Amino acid sequence: MGEKRVFETDRAAILGGPYSQATIHNGMIYISGQGPVDPKTNQVALGTIEEESKLTLENIRIILEEAGSSLGKVLQVTVYLANIKEYGRFNDVYKKYFTEDLPARTCIQAAKLPFGISVEISAIAYI
Repeated sequence: MGEKRVFETDRAAILGGPYSQATIHNGMIYISGQGPVDPKTNQVALGTIEEESKLTLENIRIILEEAGSSLGKVLQVTVYLANIKEYGRFNDVYKKYFTEDLPARTCIQAAKLPFGISVEISAIAYI
């Protein structure tokens, strides 16, 4: 059985909380919940659900690619929305990132997300 390895890249947002951007184990990468944080400034970038979703998915894409994976290797996605009424608008952005061989996904409304963000996404992929 392989060892657990913490993975971090400064190309994606780093918030400095008590968790890593991702953990790699046995050829799998587990990405911590990502939100709309500008990877250049590490500041939350509030905006429309479309803007926040795009920035969140870009952070996930960067982490995956820096770890030697890709969006095409994602197996599971968990999405937390502050307002489930934005589900359709979120999906419009999501469909641009996941176009075929779609991963399994859960999407729920969260009572409240950190820093007043509208979306948080975690993912599991293989490398």
